[in-house]
Amino acid sequence: MNTDIKYTPQDYKSDQYVRWCPGCGDYATLNSLHRAMAELNIPPHRMAVISGIGCSSRLPYYVNTYGFHTIHGRGAAIATGVKIARPDLSVWLITGDGDCLAIGGNHFIHALRRNVDLNIVLMNNKIYGLTKGQYSPTSERGFVSKSSPYGTVEDPFIPAELTLGARGRFFARTIDVDLANQTEVLVAAARHKGTSVVEVLDNCVIFNDGIHKAISDKTFRAEKTIVLRHGEKMLFGLNREKGLVLDGLKLKAVTVGEDGYTPEDILVHDAHEQDLTLHLMLAMMSDPLPVATGVIREVEAPAYDESVAQQINEVQAKTPVRKLHDLLMSGETWEIK
Repeated sequence: MNTDIKYTPQDYKSDQYVRWCPGCGDYATLNSLHRAMAELNIPPHRMAVISGIGCSSRLPYYVNTYGFHTIHGRGAAIATGVKIARPDLSVWLITGDGDCLAIGGNHFIHALRRNVDLNIVLMNNKIYGLTKGQYSPTSERGFVSKSSPYGTVEDPFIPAELTLGARGRFFARTIDVDLANQTEVLVAAARHKGTSVVEVLDNCVIFNDGIHKAISDKTFRAEKTIVLRHGEKMLFGLNREKGLVLDGLKLKAVTVGEDGYTPEDILVHDAHEQDLTLHLMLAMMSDPLPVATGVIREVEAPAYDESVAQQINEVQAKTPVRKLHDLLMSGETWEIK
């Protein structure tokens, strides 16, 4: 972190015209990312924003950092290479539900398994927007689209379930319209050492408008969602009068003061717990339970890039052949004049 200069969100904005449809949820994510970068106070030249292909993947053009708009589904692989080659950079991967979980699915799960120090922002609007409205890997069964006119006959990926199943150590979720929470989790993701995944429930105003309205509408968002914070009670509701308890092996939503439930009965969120059982239960909640947002899981583990660097240093310390040039020059050589 640079303590000599205080950066502002404006320092991370490029001079490029932002080319998304008016009302697209990606604008909110871009705004939140600018604010998160300023809060992190990392110089723009110490950041790299990588993307694949899709509406979300245009984002590198709109940040005043190093950037690379790569190829479809390969963002995680290229971001891994960037982090290994330049471990001093804060590396962000901007991706969508199609780019990340379809053609890019294999790269995604192995980045998680390896625990590369990447900040993955997964914008999930449950549709292919750039290619004009085909169903995606997160579209619900029965979803009608241009590529499924009679409804899909597939079950969707749930990003949280996939992340935790691939041994992901950090998972957070936010809603595009909740800029404060979105900025908060982006900052937490960047400060986490290892792969972090932030799922943004994003709206596509053209091809899937209102897909998250059941939880994103401000009039009832407090009743339909819960913001989880480590060490705090799992409370929600307009007046935080509701909370989560364990009922046997299942989560249950209760009202404090009713049916004998007191504030002491409400669960306290432990994002740092190694056992992922409760984290998965929280991440998978849906109506009638509130949808979990905030940082759901954050545990420490060795980061791949640091482990690679350490291994290289250990091997180099034991041999005079430290680089390829040393190997090429180690045998008999001659000079041509």
